[in-house]
Amino acid sequence: MKIKVLDLQMGDRIIAYCSNKRQTCTVKHVEDDGETNVTLTVSISGHYRSSVSRAVLFRRDALVDLAS
Repeated sequence: MKIKVLDLQMGDRIIAYCSNKRQTCTVKHVEDDGETNVTLTVSISGHYRSSVSRAVLFRRDALVDLAS
């Protein structure tokens, strides 16, 4: 299922390119710069506490895939 990047919330699991491969990520923070981009801080491992965070940049009008 696709969802607008601005409708994402903390804890949502999405499929995105992160660390040079397409993988499931958990949204930790959504930062809207108010102009053209939205930056997501995501966790790429299953363990939220010991996970590594990455920043993923999207256009404001982007659609992302929710992981099932």
